[in-house]
Amino acid sequence: MTASDLTDAVRRLRAAGCVFAEDEAAVLAAAAQDATHLDALIERRAQGEPLEQVVGFADFCGVRVKLRPGVFVPRVRSGLLVRTAAAEAGKTVVDLCCGSGALGLALRHQRPDITLYAADNDEAAVECARDNLVGDVFLGDLFEALPAALRGHVDILLANVPYVATRHIPLLPAEARDHEPHNALDGGNDGLDVFRAVVAGAAAWLAPGGLLLSEITEAQITTAVDVVRAAGLHPALVEDDDLDARAVTGRRTEVPEGAALR
Repeated sequence: MTASDLTDAVRRLRAAGCVFAEDEAAVLAAAAQDATHLDALIERRAQGEPLEQVVGFADFCGVRVKLRPGVFVPRVRSGLLVRTAAAEAGKTVVDLCCGSGALGLALRHQRPDITLYAADNDEAAVECARDNLVGDVFLGDLFEALPAALRGHVDILLANVPYVATRHIPLLPAEARDHEPHNALDGGNDGLDVFRAVVAGAAAWLAPGGLLLSEITEAQITTAVDVVRAAGLHPALVEDDDLDARAVTGRRTEVPEGAALR
């Protein structure tokens, strides 16, 4: 790319409202095969498509995650889930509502000893996760997607469920609202509908001592903790002010009726 190409890219991105036009122009230029390709990439970004979907990847927690159009873009704040999970001793991990598979991929980068399973109910997300994960990625609704043999044996259950309240969806940035799947964002009336469904089934799938981790907002803390406690799991909260991130965890401390033990 010539200096003129890069200057023109910055100008067009600024005109489209991109705050970090210089940085984005550099990323697009690096991904472009030639000037014609760069022009097409700039046009997609100017139309509001997330930068990560335009270039086909996101850098997240030390790994490069392949992305496809229409698949949820991993957020930096979700690194809190990865860091918390990496501190656990267990080795059987499920990335539920996996999207691109970013959380599982990043966790396996830090913990290569784990056995990883992932699942999502969106076909595009599952195909994207299969681009990123060498292993078992399943299509289906929450726990129904998982092999029955995992029941009672999951040490770490990552569940980065949709948690935006329905009424707040119109307030999201256009690139999320218009280019990411609605079912990866909308968590129902208070944002916790899918979370409740996951927590309700978690105890039966977790191994003794196993841990559920799920990202939430500050306003959801009290309700989320109550939901975890009511399901018979021991709740805790982890936060990172620098990432503006918080997650609720639930540890299985009792053996649920009918669950198989190792």
